[in-house]
Amino acid sequence: MSEQISDRAPRPGLLERIQGFLPARLRRGVAVVPVVRLSGVIGAVTPLRPGMSLAGVAKLLERAFGTRNAKAVALVINSPGGSPVQSRQIYLRIRQLAAEKKLPVLVFVEDVAASGGYMIACAGDEIYCDPSSILGSIGVVGGGFGFEEAIKKIGVERRLYTAGTHKATLDPFLPENADDVARLKAIQREIHTIFIALVKQSRAGRLKGTDDLLFTGEYWAGETSVGLGLADGIGDIRSTLRARYGEKVSTPVIAPASGMLSGLLGRRAPGAGSMALLDGIGALPDDLISALETRAIWAKFGF
Repeated sequence: MSEQISDRAPRPGLLERIQGFLPARLRRGVAVVPVVRLSGVIGAVTPLRPGMSLAGVAKLLERAFGTRNAKAVALVINSPGGSPVQSRQIYLRIRQLAAEKKLPVLVFVEDVAASGGYMIACAGDEIYCDPSSILGSIGVVGGGFGFEEAIKKIGVERRLYTAGTHKATLDPFLPENADDVARLKAIQREIHTIFIALVKQSRAGRLKGTDDLLFTGEYWAGETSVGLGLADGIGDIRSTLRARYGEKVSTPVIAPASGMLSGLLGRRAPGAGSMALLDGIGALPDDLISALETRAIWAKFGF
């Protein structure tokens, strides 16, 4: 009888049996890498369509870095850029959380990480992309329209009252002023310098191109980006994480609440896991003139 008992395979203990019913991220021996998607235009898009901002993604980032048993945090980025302020604030929050929790950050670029989107990607300790991904565009852009001739043709008289010599800088309904343009370009150069310093610090020792090549606002596809040191390799999130942490790696997606419950608790966080799209003026017809003026202001300082 004793020989028959000893030949049997040992029965799993209670703890082992319980673990079979637990989510993968709570099981012993399973590496956990939470995933946060950062998608869309960064900053204010239109008055009714906010884009990605620190306020919209802060809680998602905190949840990801606070995930139990996490070995790293993965960021999936798909953004053409936008506000330099929001881009840098999101970058800083990621780096602050990474230092606090002592977790590496792995960035995976989908279609595009350009301008402000690339600034956020620089928060990663490593950046991976697809061969067809677009990366770079390290520069600052500003643009607008000139309507002074158009309003003359339709018989509209522009009336503008200001206190302050430069309060109406780059007003789209007035002729372009050379001094206004010079001041705008000076501010753009200042912001560009901040952007360049951030990239050089984040990618220290890995950049392989000259400043005249890397920081002109040009952008490149994945393979060339890797060759220039803007990214570390070609790879998708699933294959890369499995190769590094094993086939059973758990990758819980940290997403904003959705559905009926989120409607009761508040609006869904903009720019996190959803693409914010530019769709024309984005204002009602009665507000057309005001919207054009507002867009001209937004266009002064963008990535």
